[in-house]
Amino acid sequence: MNSGTHSNSSKSGSSVSPVPQRGIHRADRILWSAPLWGALMALSLYVGLQLRVGGLTSHMAALLALHFAGGTLAYPIAVMGLRVVAGNKRAEARFSAAFLCLGGMTIGLTAVLFAIIYRSFYAQWHGEFATWLWVYQLAFTLASALYQFAVIGVRNFLPLGLVFLVAASLWLVKTTR
Repeated sequence: MNSGTHSNSSKSGSSVSPVPQRGIHRADRILWSAPLWGALMALSLYVGLQLRVGGLTSHMAALLALHFAGGTLAYPIAVMGLRVVAGNKRAEARFSAAFLCLGGMTIGLTAVLFAIIYRSFYAQWHGEFATWLWVYQLAFTLASALYQFAVIGVRNFLPLGLVFLVAASLWLVKTTR
């Protein structure tokens, strides 16, 4: 089968060829980076709330979980988007793509998660499933949730979220080609 082209006695003792460190954003790196990005987004929310309202909110744990989940889910998708959009382009183009993909996906997925939670709260007052009234109520509830997140929720990524986004974008430029 091998016809002598592959040797099973590599330096690492494995029969599988090692994945090159440069040029591929490896799956194991994404697996530990995604929760790290989620934790940074939760930290950004926490610091922002401490600075703005002294941390006075009765929903701190739920908000932290929402931002952590949004960041964690967004990271791998953003990295794939970065690879598709920027590929082997110059560092400036990869930075711009990383900044837009990671920032947009993080805000977008966190907003979608917020909309799902928002919808589940208001579902008890909605009409019967799969009726025109239900579709109408679903559409406007989701639109309202996304609007509320855009107006109120996006500022929760500041001030640290922007700093973390620039740092992560620079790191992604170095690790993806």
